[in-house]
Amino acid sequence: MPNITVNAEPKTLPDPVTVADLLAHLGKDPKKLAVEVNRTVVPRAEHPRCRLADGDAVEIVTLVGGGSGQESGVRNQESARPVTPDSGLPPPDSLLRVGAFTFTSRLFTGTGKYATHDLMRQSMEASGCDVTTVAVRRERLFDKDGKSLLDFLDLKKLTILPNTAGCFSADDAVRHARLARELLLNLENPGASWVKLECLADKKTLLPDPVDTLKATEQLVKEGFTVLVYTSDDPVLAKRLKEAGAASVMPAGSPIGSGQGILNPNNIRICLEYLKDGDPDYPVIVDAGVGTASDVSVAMELGCDGVLLNTAIASAKDPVRMAWAMRYATEAGRLAYLAGRIPKKLYANASSPTEGLIAGTGAK
Repeated sequence: MPNITVNAEPKTLPDPVTVADLLAHLGKDPKKLAVEVNRTVVPRAEHPRCRLADGDAVEIVTLVGGGSGQESGVRNQESARPVTPDSGLPPPDSLLRVGAFTFTSRLFTGTGKYATHDLMRQSMEASGCDVTTVAVRRERLFDKDGKSLLDFLDLKKLTILPNTAGCFSADDAVRHARLARELLLNLENPGASWVKLECLADKKTLLPDPVDTLKATEQLVKEGFTVLVYTSDDPVLAKRLKEAGAASVMPAGSPIGSGQGILNPNNIRICLEYLKDGDPDYPVIVDAGVGTASDVSVAMELGCDGVLLNTAIASAKDPVRMAWAMRYATEAGRLAYLAGRIPKKLYANASSPTEGLIAGTGAK
């Protein structure tokens, strides 16, 4: 009766015995295994002819998942979102809610800077957006041929978000918002009841004027507007704007049209903490500064509820392709945030389990 080791464990077997006999004795399917005897691989066809002798060392290996399962990405299994098996779709997500509005897409796009209105329409379709912003100024409403921008927007699908872009005082911003409401009431578009508020400080930086922004927010809320307010990434001002009644605070990732991405993610994190404290569904939408798809993903992975952009698509070499990229980046970033990223560590952490390693030289 030979005394052998199987995966470093001693075993005594009846004599004579082959590799095939050993696998049958252990109840193992040879199709799902590889066998080594004394550090020499024994092909499956040789199993019935390979006899084991006293002192032989047998290794039986199989394939395992790349991970021990001891550090699951889901910290609380009960909080994991349900997945529909074989659906081919990601797990379900909640709708984006801003005041009385609800949307499937978390990407808002603008209408400016496109070479043609038709290119704008194609890009908007590619982006999958439900909301688009329009500035209330004559030069934005009509092109050189006298065609209206609105002729190229699907008003049955899109909710128009009027924008007070270019306003440098609270009075001007409120005036533009009132005009936009009248225009959209005439069009019977639901966007008549809300406004994206911008009160800029100067033409060089296009940064918001905090005093006039807060003043205009208070006035527009009094007049019944659902106010989405563009602001800097100052957490204290963001908190004040919410307290003034803003339905959504929209911190800038970086200056408008700069394409610099999220310059200060820590400030965005603090804004999110302040704005969502006791109100986790309060919508925080990054507005301005993103340049490419990775910038959008960063914003969404931070926990922002959406991203509003214009220049990054309209001024890209291929706006339609970039619109698709922004669409997927929004979805990917949101999924990554909901999934919960692994913690960052200084040293390596093997993804394959260490249990069951084949005996060999030790690591240095």
